[in-house]
Amino acid sequence: MDEHPNVTAVREWSKQIENGDLMAAADGLADDVVWYEIGRSEPTRGKEALRSRFSEMGDYEINPTTHDVVGNDEHVVQLVNVTARNTRTGQSLDYRTAEIYHMQDGKVTARWAFSDDTARILEFFAT
Repeated sequence: MDEHPNVTAVREWSKQIENGDLMAAADGLADDVVWYEIGRSEPTRGKEALRSRFSEMGDYEINPTTHDVVGNDEHVVQLVNVTARNTRTGQSLDYRTAEIYHMQDGKVTARWAFSDDTARILEFFAT
């Protein structure tokens, strides 16, 4: 059975992120993407605002690897293993997330993330 095109799109987009090519990965996002993050009450709205948000995270290296991806015409769910490192303190954190994407025309229009330990993630990124 062939993989759904939205699943393929997220897999390709994720490989670009895993390889550090964030500019190429941005092509997988709709210009008006709504990006919900763990621990933030308001989403980041728009591709340009998201680029700016990620540039603010200068003390952190975040290395995701895809465990699995499933999806259909409207949604994709990606299971991700993440290693994050604070380059200033040397501390690191391993965690898992389920990333849920709303898809339209092969692009991510909205994203939500849920983790295995939200409290640890919030504490780590607060340092």
